[in-house]
Amino acid sequence: MMDMSKKAVPASGEPRQTAAAIREAARIAGEAAQERPTRRRFTTEFKRRILRELDELRAASDPGAMAALLRREGIGRSLITRWRRQRDEAEEAALGSKKRGRKPVRDSLVDEVERQRREIERLKTKLEKAEIIIDVQKKLSALLGIQMPATPDEGDEKP
Repeated sequence: MMDMSKKAVPASGEPRQTAAAIREAARIAGEAAQERPTRRRFTTEFKRRILRELDELRAASDPGAMAALLRREGIGRSLITRWRRQRDEAEEAALGSKKRGRKPVRDSLVDEVERQRREIERLKTKLEKAEIIIDVQKKLSALLGIQMPATPDEGDEKP
């Protein structure tokens, strides 16, 4: 019986690789080369420290130092703007007055009435457009001498 666990060794002394093993090694090497950089994540303490330093530099009226700080940390102005907005919103939420008790439950009838009101407004504007088109068609037919059939709302109904 032949032992199948041993690999055939060519004359050069290195084990022979199969085509599948070569493809797998190439795939792994290709994945390593194509890895995307990971997105930077900033801790809350880092954000606070940077904003504190920027506020101190702003108070000292030194815009060059502010720009140098941002370049040193590799941070854009838009990110600083977002962090300031988040800080202000958090302060507002922490200091703002909060209503106590249960939150009011929205009534489904109120929602339905509001939906129907919007639908009525939409249909009113659509009707106004249609009436304008009909008036233009009437005037055009009068100019061309074409007799339009009478509609019930023009007084052809019997009382």
